[in-house]
Amino acid sequence: MAGLGRALGVAGLLGGAYLIRDCIYTVEGGHRSIIFSRLTGLQDKVYKEGLNFKVPWLHRPIIFDIRATPRRITSPTGSKDLQTVNISLRVLSRPDPNNLQTIYRKLSTDFNERVLPSIVNEVLKSVVAQFNASQLITQRQLVSNMVRDQLVERASDFHVILEDVAITDLSFSQQYTAAVESKQIAQQEAQRAAILVEKAVQERQQKIVQAEGETQAALLLGEAIDNNPGYLKLRRLTAARNIASTIARSQNKVYLDADTLFLNIRDTSKDADLLNDGSGGK
Repeated sequence: MAGLGRALGVAGLLGGAYLIRDCIYTVEGGHRSIIFSRLTGLQDKVYKEGLNFKVPWLHRPIIFDIRATPRRITSPTGSKDLQTVNISLRVLSRPDPNNLQTIYRKLSTDFNERVLPSIVNEVLKSVVAQFNASQLITQRQLVSNMVRDQLVERASDFHVILEDVAITDLSFSQQYTAAVESKQIAQQEAQRAAILVEKAVQERQQKIVQAEGETQAALLLGEAIDNNPGYLKLRRLTAARNIASTIARSQNKVYLDADTLFLNIRDTSKDADLLNDGSGGK
């Protein structure tokens, strides 16, 4: 009898330990739980983080992760000018903790898989169709804001909260990309041609101004000679100084007379040669 009582005591302890273990469950941080009762269905209470109690067999806890979950969705759509556009959207979503029972009844715990792809495709097609392909690039922030506002409104119908919506990638078809590149190359070539034309015009204008300057210099030189014959003697002195300076820097010894150095001021037979040399120097 003593052995039987001892066995019953051990069995009772084991049964009690199993019962206690089956009566409690833990809700991890960033999660919430609701209870499904086999008698009354889903209960209205939402259980927070920590240790919670349930009735074995009768109650079944359903755990929801209420932390924001990132998801990347790519959707091919068409622009206003009928160009194919591939847009990738990054969405941070989480369930509304106050409506977990409704979410479970309508969508179950995989609500993100059921809701986000459909509403993202719907909103992207609606928004992108309002813009041309070029406007999608130049007005990207406006497009992103419109997509976010409409997605937040649509997701609220399913009690899903969107923390952030952002366009991560925007690409076009290969044909459109090639056409844009060809247009840019043509514009660059046109700009290069315009620069070359402008450079040629400037060079032509420079030559005209230079020719006019040389003509004016020749006229002024003729007037100076006519008005003041001493101008030629001044030119001879300047030429003599330049010749002497050049010879002085030479390592060779050179002996020159006054005529060679243009120092014979009284001799005017070489004035014409000097004048021609001076004009050529100009």
